[in-house]
Amino acid sequence: MSDWLRHEIIEKGRLPLLFFLLGFLAAFLFIRFSVRLIRAQVSWWPGNVTPGGQHVHHVVFGVVTMVISGGALIAVYENGGQITGAVLATLFGIGAALTLDEFALIFYLNDVYWEEEGRVSVDAVFVALAVTGLVLLGLQPLELADITDFHESTSWGVRAGIIASSLINLGLAAIVLLKGKIWTGLVGLFFLPLLLVGAIRVSRPGAPWARWRYQGRPRKMRRSLARERRYRRPVIRAKIFVQDLVAGQPTLSTVRDSVEHSRVAAEAELDRTVHAAPPPISSTGVASGTIDGLPGSGTPT
Repeated sequence: MSDWLRHEIIEKGRLPLLFFLLGFLAAFLFIRFSVRLIRAQVSWWPGNVTPGGQHVHHVVFGVVTMVISGGALIAVYENGGQITGAVLATLFGIGAALTLDEFALIFYLNDVYWEEEGRVSVDAVFVALAVTGLVLLGLQPLELADITDFHESTSWGVRAGIIASSLINLGLAAIVLLKGKIWTGLVGLFFLPLLLVGAIRVSRPGAPWARWRYQGRPRKMRRSLARERRYRRPVIRAKIFVQDLVAGQPTLSTVRDSVEHSRVAAEAELDRTVHAAPPPISSTGVASGTIDGLPGSGTPT
């Protein structure tokens, strides 16, 4: 373990990244532990921060921590050592965890922490952990583009090849994301064959790709809908089960069987989300481009 830490982390300059990951994970686990104690109204645990009756969400502390530690990292990146970088990266990881834990609040502009929509925060945290872990293990986004080779090479042919391979990877990732396969697109940036598979396979039915390409191809759309329900069902069940363990069930009910809850919730989510994409152009009125939930959004000015 010590040899791996020295050779793979310290000598390759990844110590700040490791401490970012540790700070992120520790802060996320702590804040989830804290909010569940607050929700259960445990008498010996400090409650919410409410100066003057105003509930200050922990996303505020997260943003402030990221601004301070991120600014300090920028200020010392030329002359600071790995120890300084590790300390500041830990603080940045703590701030990032506090912020992403309330990502749903930012996204919906509403306090949906304990609602179904609040699970978006857990998804955001899982994405951040996965990407950071892959980078820490030495994998690089756009794996065919070796930045070191690009800078050290004097051949324009080599540089052109690296740029071309990067553009191909980005193009494939864009196709995969347009097909609605977020995780495949993100992980595929580190593992090219996964991008190839995701780009070839059928789109998810509600994705932009299906909206543009499957409207005049009903057999393709039916295949997409059937595949979505078949393959997404176990994934959604597992995700909801893990989310219940991490985030708690949306309501403080008497339901104790997490497996049964995940099964019922998964079927409800499938019924709610697995639908064919609407046509690209609708004859009905659509909402404006303003942010829903802001004062005056969707109203003429």
